Amino acid sequence: MLAGVQLAAWLAALALSAAPNAASSLRTLRAAPLAATRDGITRSGYGDQVAAPLVVGVPREVKTDEHRVAITPDGVLEMHRRGVTVLVERDAGTDSGITDDDYRAAGAQTVPTAADAWAADLVLKVKEPQTSELPFLRADLTLFTYLHLAAYPDLARALIDAGTTGVAYETVQLANGSLPLLAPMSEVAGRMAPQVGSHFLERRQGGRGVLLGGAPGVRPARVVVLGAGNVGWNAAWIAQGMEAEVLLLDKNIDRLRWVDQIHKGRIQTLASNHAAVARAVHDADLVIGAVLVPGGRAPVLVSDEMVSSMRPGAVVVDCAIDQGGSVEGIHETTHTDPVFVKHGVLHYAVGNVPGAVPNTSTYALSNATLPYAVELATRGVADALTADPALAAGANTVKGKIVNTAVADALGLAPTPLAAALAS
Repeated sequence: MLAGVQLAAWLAALALSAAPNAASSLRTLRAAPLAATRDGITRSGYGDQVAAPLVVGVPREVKTDEHRVAITPDGVLEMHRRGVTVLVERDAGTDSGITDDDYRAAGAQTVPTAADAWAADLVLKVKEPQTSELPFLRADLTLFTYLHLAAYPDLARALIDAGTTGVAYETVQLANGSLPLLAPMSEVAGRMAPQVGSHFLERRQGGRGVLLGGAPGVRPARVVVLGAGNVGWNAAWIAQGMEAEVLLLDKNIDRLRWVDQIHKGRIQTLASNHAAVARAVHDADLVIGAVLVPGGRAPVLVSDEMVSSMRPGAVVVDCAIDQGGSVEGIHETTHTDPVFVKHGVLHYAVGNVPGAVPNTSTYALSNATLPYAVELATRGVADALTADPALAAGANTVKGKIVNTAVADALGLAPTPLAAALAS
């Protein structure tokens, strides 16, 4: 049971959500003593916690057509149980089917403006900060979100100049090489890619007028998937389920062998090289780009010449666009204006594909990110990054320095060792 003094302080802290001065309220929240009922972090077995947990802010996403939110009410409750104050901007979860009342019931405080949420110690987001959000960056802020700095060098410079610690979902990496925070959105994007491609193959949308699964006596559409990682395998799986003719290309023969065993030949697998890609793309009705270099720029596998060899009305869906794209000359589009035509081929290059299904995507993402967010909030950033190698791999910028080697290489900068950056 809470001691009387601690209970009074906790109730006073909750009452501050109605205070007119958000900055003053935040300072008081940071000073309030912790509830005695906090427990340790279960994901990594850590029990140590900082003297006072970080205040967590969750602003509403402002990227065009981005409807996800960085935390669910269940996530708020997990934070609340550990004595973490969570500030959620008003209506941040509305597009994901989560109301402000849902958040308040879980223990969050809803705040009226983005500035109030960004005033926190640790800000959780879904997508990289947009131009309007750059003024919120500061040296004592830690940002935990998808950053994709290889594709957004101007953002990298802004983080460096502000001295903000940026921990990127997409580079958090386990010892076995897997990317646990990229995986759920990769799965969603991969499963959506054939659905999106099928839509734009319709004649009314400017496509060839081809049904992905064909019809009795009529050949199905040919779908070429470049890359057999999480995005590619899910894309191939769904396209095969829609009864398309599916070719999956990858350089990793063991990965192709695994796909072949799982799908028993229903997905054709091909070793990827320039000539094989050129032949496959030439005959494709739908090409799905699904290649990944963790933290780095996606390799360009489909040349302009290859695109020009495709039939008019064919479709390219480049799921690697948030890492620069795997198709030569492609540029990012939005859900509002998702395609452009080049050489008669429709190019779909939306940088936040899972944002089209925000309810599913928000829960899938928060399920994966929450244990790491709890770790950062309760241990403190420096201790969490030092203690957890997977989380350390997620660090991209620390105190004005690039600390991730792949990101530094993509930006043409020299990386600083994480330990040195934390100690500076």
